[in-house]
Amino acid sequence: MSALGTGFRSLLKREILRFVRRPRNTFIPPAITNVLYFAVFGVILGDRIAEIQGYDYILFILPGLVVLGAISNAFENASFSIFNGRWNEYIHEVLTSPLPYSSQVLAYVAASALRGLIVGVIIVVVGLLFVPFAIEGGSVPVRKPLYLAAFMLTIVTLFAAFGVVGGLWARDFDYLTVLNQFILRPLTFFGGVFYSLETLPDFWAQVSLLNPMVYMVNGVRYGFLGYTDVNANLSLAVLVGLTVVVVGVDVLLFRRGYGIIE
Repeated sequence: MSALGTGFRSLLKREILRFVRRPRNTFIPPAITNVLYFAVFGVILGDRIAEIQGYDYILFILPGLVVLGAISNAFENASFSIFNGRWNEYIHEVLTSPLPYSSQVLAYVAASALRGLIVGVIIVVVGLLFVPFAIEGGSVPVRKPLYLAAFMLTIVTLFAAFGVVGGLWARDFDYLTVLNQFILRPLTFFGGVFYSLETLPDFWAQVSLLNPMVYMVNGVRYGFLGYTDVNANLSLAVLVGLTVVVVGVDVLLFRRGYGIIE
């Protein structure tokens, strides 16, 4: 048991150090990107939009930007790590180790989820720099801290687990770009990051409910502001269940050698 615990910690440490040692590639880009988001959408457009559902616009979009950055980085970290291991054939050393497949998957997922959480915190810090420009005596409220923690932990774990699937499925680096830039980000943008579902016509509001990102964005927004367009408890329960399923799929794929053993 001790040996297995050491193996898990070693793999987890390696995966964490992989992105911690390269902050210019992992932490600075999302910080700069969100400076632009807050400057354009929060400050410039925020003066014109003023409020949504009684909240200053820059505060309303903050939770959505946190979700966008956190899940993108969690997904990207896991998918790139798995694919790079396949590409350079060093993932075989992990697979042939005595470490159980479940521990291997959890190490990759936990490290990627941690990166997502760190990026989420960075985005909040960036938001704090802009809130005073939009709100007198600016501050970022956290109305439901337990919900915020639960949703953030769940969504970064979910997308880290999806990243493992993406890394196993990808045939080249372009596949990873397609998954992140052309599927993940558009779904997030149409998931209520910059607007409330109540501002949409009834038809489009109902269509939006088919987008899973709506529940993630609203869950984190509920944690920050105490406002949501959907049922927070139901959303959290469904997301937790989905996370368990996807992690289980990861373990099954590892066991079968999908994408690794040709």
